[in-house]
Amino acid sequence: MSCDFLSLAAPGVRTLQPYQPGKPESELRREYGLSDIVKLASNENPLGPSPKAMTAVREALGDLARYPDGNGFELKAALSAKLGISMSMLTLGNGSNDLLELVARAFLTPEHAAIFSEHAFAVYPIVTQASGATARVAKANPPDHAMPHGHDPAAMLALISDRTRVMFIANPNNPTGTWLKTAELEALLEAVPERVIVVVDEAYHEYVETEADCPSALRWLDRFPNLVVTRTFSKAYGLAGLRIGYAVSHPQVADLLNRVRQPFNVNSLALVAAAAALDDVEHLERSRATNRAGMKQLQNACRQWGLSWLPSAGNFLCVDLGQPGREVFVELLKRGVIARPVDNYGLPRHLRISIGTEAENARWIEAMHDILRG
Repeated sequence: MSCDFLSLAAPGVRTLQPYQPGKPESELRREYGLSDIVKLASNENPLGPSPKAMTAVREALGDLARYPDGNGFELKAALSAKLGISMSMLTLGNGSNDLLELVARAFLTPEHAAIFSEHAFAVYPIVTQASGATARVAKANPPDHAMPHGHDPAAMLALISDRTRVMFIANPNNPTGTWLKTAELEALLEAVPERVIVVVDEAYHEYVETEADCPSALRWLDRFPNLVVTRTFSKAYGLAGLRIGYAVSHPQVADLLNRVRQPFNVNSLALVAAAAALDDVEHLERSRATNRAGMKQLQNACRQWGLSWLPSAGNFLCVDLGQPGREVFVELLKRGVIARPVDNYGLPRHLRISIGTEAENARWIEAMHDILRG
């Protein structure tokens, strides 16, 4: 090859490492020749999509030759009614990851910096670096903190400078499951200068239990015009394969995000499925109940083994194995169970386990028991 294409790439792209998704079942089948596989790696809803969403998708199949509604009017109208907000505050995305990139594209340049916490979602550094901006990583809480490895608001505020343009806060956080409580998050939002766009990523909001005191930042949109709240239909709503999410923000911010959004970034099946899923309250409650029961099931097993875990307000549990997590991950693969190592997040002894059905959780418990005995 005569041309060095790497040298032609934008500076932020040259050393960028792509996002590594959870291992797909098909890959495990090829590698190990297994057929009975349980995937607990990507925080998906084990009950699958809402029956109403499935019906909506089937009814929309005949229109696949047509472009989708590029403005997503029907879904925006449904979200507006459900959330009690103006449609002008909404931006739709190809999953909430797309919206995180739109924020970076609209507000970050090589002259600016973005702040996020240690152990935070891997997409934040990716979109920051791709834009050429500087990543400022705040030290997380120490292991002996009440919210170990969680966000430290004081550490995040200490990194703000004249160059800061965006702050990313996952609440609850992935992969730790930890969260900022109401008073902490409100105080943080009050302290951040208005010129800094604060993105509160609420991908797991629907799984949060009331007693956790993990608030939705939507309540503060009127007070903080620099606030952007992102959500997804990939988790509790079970539509990960269709890639659909949304952001709620001040209308002027939403207008800027929509300027850089690609035309037809959300497909027609995703639009109708998401609108139908919003209407299926029963399915969402079944999903939440399954998560509550599964969380207790995994925690009880870890307690019997003497293993600790991080507090979690999501649909996963980050377990401290007391040994290299990736080695246990490989042993689980051999037994047909896919979990998620998080050494790339700075947690080499931990393994993140998505909450599955009772039977799926039992498979992980059985496999882990076998590994720990060996």
